[in-house]
Amino acid sequence: MAQHLFNMNLQWSEGRNGTGNIIADNLNTKISIPQEMNGPGIGTNPDEMLLGAAATCYLITLATLLENSKITVLDLSMQAEGFVDVTNGVFTYEKIVHKPRIVVQNLSEREQKRINRLAVKAEQTCMISKALKGNVEITCDVQIVQG
Repeated sequence: MAQHLFNMNLQWSEGRNGTGNIIADNLNTKISIPQEMNGPGIGTNPDEMLLGAAATCYLITLATLLENSKITVLDLSMQAEGFVDVTNGVFTYEKIVHKPRIVVQNLSEREQKRINRLAVKAEQTCMISKALKGNVEITCDVQIVQG
């Protein structure tokens, strides 16, 4: 069994409203609690990073499935939204919505159904989606456009 190891170094100063840094091979940024959660809002935060991990994994998986299915994509972009519930001071990451926009050359009804199936499959097979399954609801709102 092959295993990949990812490393990250973190540093933090002060208490809850402090700031820190994360450093990995291709990531070096400041971190803190977001302003929406009564923090200083400096740099990124765990909520954005979780959304970023889920969104990038999904988008890369979708691009791979489209390529493997020989679908010519003119443009692939995406918006992602993360919903965090705050009840009685308890924060719960409830839902992520992926909103990919896929521009293709020829868009028949058959091709549209095929792309929609791949968009759903990408969410089901993405490594991060699988890691979150049972804890965070993940949905897709796919927009397919003829270019």
